[in-house]
Amino acid sequence: MFLSVFDMFKVGIGPSSSHTMGPMVAAARFLDLMRVSPFEFAGLRASLHGSLAFTGVGHATDRATILGLAGFVPDTYDNDKAEAALAAIAETHSVSPEGLPTLHFDPKADMIFDYDHNLPGHANGMILMATDAQGDVILRQVYYSVGGGFVLTEEELAEGKATNDGPPVPFPFHSAAEMLEMSKASGKSVAQMKRENEIARGCADSFAKGSARLWEVMNNCIERGLKTDGILPGGLNVRRRAKGIYDALLAERGMNLNAPHTINDWMSVYAMAVNEENAAGGQVVTAPTNGAAGTLPAVLRYYLDHVPGASESHIEDFLLTAAAIGGLVKYNASISGAEAGCQAEVGSASAMAAAGLCAVMGGTPEQVENAAEIALEHHLGMTCDPVKGLVQVPCIERNGLAAIKAVSAASLALRGDGQHFVPLDAVIETMRQTGHDMHEKYKETSLGGLAVNVPNC
Repeated sequence: MFLSVFDMFKVGIGPSSSHTMGPMVAAARFLDLMRVSPFEFAGLRASLHGSLAFTGVGHATDRATILGLAGFVPDTYDNDKAEAALAAIAETHSVSPEGLPTLHFDPKADMIFDYDHNLPGHANGMILMATDAQGDVILRQVYYSVGGGFVLTEEELAEGKATNDGPPVPFPFHSAAEMLEMSKASGKSVAQMKRENEIARGCADSFAKGSARLWEVMNNCIERGLKTDGILPGGLNVRRRAKGIYDALLAERGMNLNAPHTINDWMSVYAMAVNEENAAGGQVVTAPTNGAAGTLPAVLRYYLDHVPGASESHIEDFLLTAAAIGGLVKYNASISGAEAGCQAEVGSASAMAAAGLCAVMGGTPEQVENAAEIALEHHLGMTCDPVKGLVQVPCIERNGLAAIKAVSAASLALRGDGQHFVPLDAVIETMRQTGHDMHEKYKETSLGGLAVNVPNC
């Protein structure tokens, strides 16, 4: 099993990797399909199903799909150009993607929210259609946004598309148990094994540059969030809090006023800064999703700014270790809130961050696995119930608490010798089963939990 660091951590836009980035990626794939088709196209339609329909407006799914059909992609997204494009599409009822003729598309008529018909493959389903001059559908493709910005067609999902396409890797572990066995046999750390796998699929120079960019985007996102205040979009009138908390923490430095637990406020404010930026539609890195994008950067920033002896030279090892754990969760369970609740998003992020921190603080592979297990175990059963379908309440604070859990989990693991009662593989399987049994209203539909018990208008 191979899932690259650059699959797990993808530069994109808020507010959701599965509901914003995924549909935009699906639209780009559909345009590519149209470009190689022999048909003459005149128009486009799109229908959203399941969680994409129920929380689509709050997650900007319709906006992302429209922009994707106009040729926008997450990695090079420019908000000013996007706003101009949306205004033009609303006025002209057409899109003009590169390499295709101008196509009729009326957002009010051709962007359909289908609340009554779920698609069978995944909770996040969408159908993209191209029509001829008569308005008849002549090309149709079903896409599933399966979490973290990953998109599969219905055929790829049915085939169980592997993440292992390409040259063989030296350490193809499919479970945490295999990871530890390979580490023991080779004498290599989790990060070292993961790095060799990455290099086998690319080159050392490009990997180093790519991982450096990931942290640059993550840290820039933290910085923007710490400097920006105001009200978040979407109608809940949620006030940005990260800047105010950060300013207060800076003012209190050196005044001997802080209780020891104030360090938790630093971890939380870094995470909240990211998730406020995400909620505002800013540039973030999936870690492993947008809804959980603040947890891992917060823990890495905590390490760099607050842990004695921390070094930026360890950033790569942190990301490699975290990605190895994230890959195990995705391969054996899920990182999708619509599929398994927030345990799959924030729980996975906390486990990844805990493993990364444990590794760069000198933990053994056994301690790294223990750290991930502790963090994930104590997110089991967490529902995904965003108020009004927005990635704001409870998502922003939840990332802060997940960062605190990650640091605590790493610390507990480092206090031990790596031997522990519950293996990480058992927790991942438990998370998968819990997600399967969880009622649909608690899986990113905004039909249960806080979403129906908190006034949102």
